[in-house]
Amino acid sequence: MIRVLIIDDSLFMRRAISRMIAGDRELEVIDTAINGQMGLEKIRALRPDVVTMDVEMPVMDGLSLLRALRSEPRDARPAVLMCSSLTRQGSHAALQAMSLGAGDIILKDPAVVSAGSAGFQHELIAKLKALGGARKTARPPAPPAPRPLGWVHRGPPELVLIGSSTGGPPVLETILAALPERAPFPVVIAQHMPPLFTRTMAERLDQLCKVRVRHGDANTTLEPGSATIIVGGRHGRVAREGGKGHRLIVGDEPRSAPFKPSVNELLDSGAAFGPRCLGIVLTGMGDDGAVGAGAMARAGGTVLSQDEGSSVVYGMPRAVAEAGHSRGSFRPKELGALLAELASRPPVVQAA
Repeated sequence: MIRVLIIDDSLFMRRAISRMIAGDRELEVIDTAINGQMGLEKIRALRPDVVTMDVEMPVMDGLSLLRALRSEPRDARPAVLMCSSLTRQGSHAALQAMSLGAGDIILKDPAVVSAGSAGFQHELIAKLKALGGARKTARPPAPPAPRPLGWVHRGPPELVLIGSSTGGPPVLETILAALPERAPFPVVIAQHMPPLFTRTMAERLDQLCKVRVRHGDANTTLEPGSATIIVGGRHGRVAREGGKGHRLIVGDEPRSAPFKPSVNELLDSGAAFGPRCLGIVLTGMGDDGAVGAGAMARAGGTVLSQDEGSSVVYGMPRAVAEAGHSRGSFRPKELGALLAELASRPPVVQAA
């Protein structure tokens, strides 16, 4: 049983979330709190597996509570699902919350919640199970071992494609921050998030990183020294443009894909570049990316995955690794170091 604590200053939201969770046999609401200070006291007393937490609350807000939790013993910290409003201010706060340790975000629209949206309830329960279940089964991280990072490519790849979901934004920040300004390849990222959040994340990363970070909300040319985050709610595929250029194609197909943008679609398009494409699958629930990684691997491309100890939810990278498509599992800093090292290599001169 996954034990849930609800922290929200809205009585309506506390009751609505409690009601939605009550019908699931794997989840149990153990208590509620009306602000961050009360929530911190109940976290210490009740040791929940996961908490849902509002951002704006009296006495102590959600961001302050996350900062306070960083001082608690690691085994006493619950997984955190932030409830964010769909506003620019709310999206900035939610991404800041993830950098402070929140595992995931869910959009809190009172109109949708009051209507008893089955979609919201399904998303809420899925995220609580993923976060709470991962915390209950988490193992202490293994001590670092030396890893040979030089075997991936002889020279820099043409393209780097990254798929990410639950817990991904802080990992992306670590990886992209390691890249030099003049990296000789473009990076394209499929992150499972709503459109406003992917735009806000692109703006945030553009300020923090040496490479230019853009929001890919339309078909666009991909330039070396740039990272493009595909707009939430749509798919992105890469294609060759002209002789040596690359282009991002944004579209709505396949409409049946459960996640938009789809990591499978992005990696599958990378298979056309064969051994000159590098794919990376990061933390996230489910198995999005496993099919696309298989297509890349069969075409001679290299796929890497995030390791279990550093993943908030070891679902997507596990699926890729267990299918035999990953050439190695790495921590975020190792992935950043690997890309930085690849960016420094001279290009491979093709024989005439």
